[in-house]
Amino acid sequence: MELRQLEYFVAVAEEQNFTRAAERVHISQSGVSAQIRRLERELGAELFDRSARTVTLTVAGKAALEHARAALAAAVALGRAVDEVTGLVRGRLTVGMVIGCTLTPLFDALAAFHEAHPGVEISLLEDSSDRLTEGVRTGAVDLALIGAATTTPEGLDALTIISERLVAAVPPGHPLAERPRVTLRDLVAHPIVCMPPGTGLRAVFDQACAARSLHPTITLQASAADAIADLAARGLGVAVLSDSMAAGHRDRLTVRTLDDVETPALLALVWKNAHNPSVRELLAHSRRAFAGSLPARR
Repeated sequence: MELRQLEYFVAVAEEQNFTRAAERVHISQSGVSAQIRRLERELGAELFDRSARTVTLTVAGKAALEHARAALAAAVALGRAVDEVTGLVRGRLTVGMVIGCTLTPLFDALAAFHEAHPGVEISLLEDSSDRLTEGVRTGAVDLALIGAATTTPEGLDALTIISERLVAAVPPGHPLAERPRVTLRDLVAHPIVCMPPGTGLRAVFDQACAARSLHPTITLQASAADAIADLAARGLGVAVLSDSMAAGHRDRLTVRTLDDVETPALLALVWKNAHNPSVRELLAHSRRAFAGSLPARR
C-alpha cells in the first residue's frame, strides 16, 4: 500500500469521478484507475461502485475513507515535524505590508529569511491596514505589517514595532509654526493633508476628532509619508503624521506634537497561525531586524 494510492482513492471519493480526480492529482485517468485497482486487490475488496455515471463508495470504501484521510494527514504532519527539527522550512509565505511603508528592517528580515530558507516562496502584498488585517484573519495573508489605532486587532497575535503620538508638520511662516503648543482644535482650523481611511494613523486622527466633535477639512490624501510631507512643504495643507514619519523632514517643516491627542498610532506585525514554522521563522528574523533599528518607542 502506497501513500499515492491513498491520495488517488481520496481524490476519486471526493470528486465522484475518475476524470476529475485525475486532473486534481495531475496524472492520467488510466494511471488513477490502475492504482485504485491495485489498492483494491491488496485490500481484497472493491472500494467504488462503477456501475453508474457517478462513482460512489462501496461499504468497504466508506469504511476505508476516513482512515485514508488520517494516513495522509499523518504523513503531512510527519514531514512538518522533521522540517521543524532540521530547519528545512518549505512552502509559501504571503507577507502583507501597509501601503507607503519604508521600514527597511522588514526588508532585512525578508532577506535573512530567504537566505536561511530558500525553499520557501515569498509573496509581498501592499494594501491598506484594514484589508491586510482581514487577510490575516481569513488566512490569505500569513503575516502583515500594519498601522493600528491604540491597540492591535482583536483575535490576532501582534508584535508592536512603533507606538507614537501624532504630530502636525508645517512649512516656515505657517501660523502653527509660531505656536509652542498645538491642539487638535488649532489644527482643524486649517486644510489638512493626511493618510487615507483604512490606515492606522488616519484611524487615530478620525477617532480623536470625533471624540471632540471636530470636523476637519482634509483637502489631500496620500499613502506615503514622504508625499504628505512634500505636499505640506508646498503650502497645500498641514501634514498629520507620526513623529518618526516627520523626522526626516525637519529641515523644511516645523513639527509640533498634537498636545491633546495622547492616543498613539501603532505599527505592528500581526499574525494568526503561530503553528506555521515559516511564520515563526520570519518572526524570529523580524525581531532581530527591528531590535535597536527604530526610534525610541513612546
